Amino acid sequence: MAYGSPSSLDEVGDYLAQVRGGRGSTPEEIEHLKQRYQRVGGQTPLFQITKSQADALEKKLVADGTPARVLFGMKHWRPFVEDVVEKISIDNPPILVGVALAPHYSKLSIGGYEDSVRRGLARKDSNIPFVMVKSWHTEPSLITALSTRVSSALSDTRGSERTMVIFTAHSLPLKAVSDNDPYQAQLLETSQLVAREAGVTNWDFAFQSASGPSGTWLGPSLKEKISELSNKGIKQILVCPVGFVSDHLEILYDLDVEARGYANSHGIELARTLSLNNDPKFIEALAAVARPILVKPMIAL
Repeated sequence: MAYGSPSSLDEVGDYLAQVRGGRGSTPEEIEHLKQRYQRVGGQTPLFQITKSQADALEKKLVADGTPARVLFGMKHWRPFVEDVVEKISIDNPPILVGVALAPHYSKLSIGGYEDSVRRGLARKDSNIPFVMVKSWHTEPSLITALSTRVSSALSDTRGSERTMVIFTAHSLPLKAVSDNDPYQAQLLETSQLVAREAGVTNWDFAFQSASGPSGTWLGPSLKEKISELSNKGIKQILVCPVGFVSDHLEILYDLDVEARGYANSHGIELARTLSLNNDPKFIEALAAVARPILVKPMIAL
């Protein structure tokens, strides 16, 4: 399951309303989001990437002797998770495993995906056993896929020993994050593991893509971190967005356009690691997460 993204500029208004739970948006807000999509070509490749990830995961599981069908759904756009799950219910499989394409748990984000699945099951009064993968932020293949990208990007950077690596993830509104929510701690754990495997000691962490004022969302923000590093004389930053696994607006615009422009205005050259997308090592991580759950009903049979 992925977040979802409109497939054309004409869908941006409806998409924004869906993200906001039906709450209306001003024409200015819709136009602002449209302009962001225009800067990345009118749409993002999230749909195609998610489909390719699902196809690759199914092939991987079958090849490893764990036959399973892998379908994909989106939380906020077509194909909606609820619609996909409703169709799955008709086939009545022995078990349904939910994997959100976001490795770190927060009740607001991962809990929302889980709720979507349960709503889809409820449409058919289905009693299919359902297991939601809560988090997979330390999965070894995930760490290796990310650390390889950090090492590769640093090798392409002039004076890489002076480059600051910043790991990022999507910020969340403070009012929606409870004191015992593991989101931030899991993000830092992933960052530490990736830095260690890549042999990086000069690193930090920041949140990105907040849609509210500073102080009301988890921080520090990437812009705040860039300003801080600029004051310290840092001239090169490599961003590794550990909270994201695919190219979409938060990568193609928030990092490649907005953050890079902000860094340049502060005399800093900003680069980022390549997204995981359908990299075989990443697919291996997904398979490792799903496989132990899938084999249980097979053993029972």
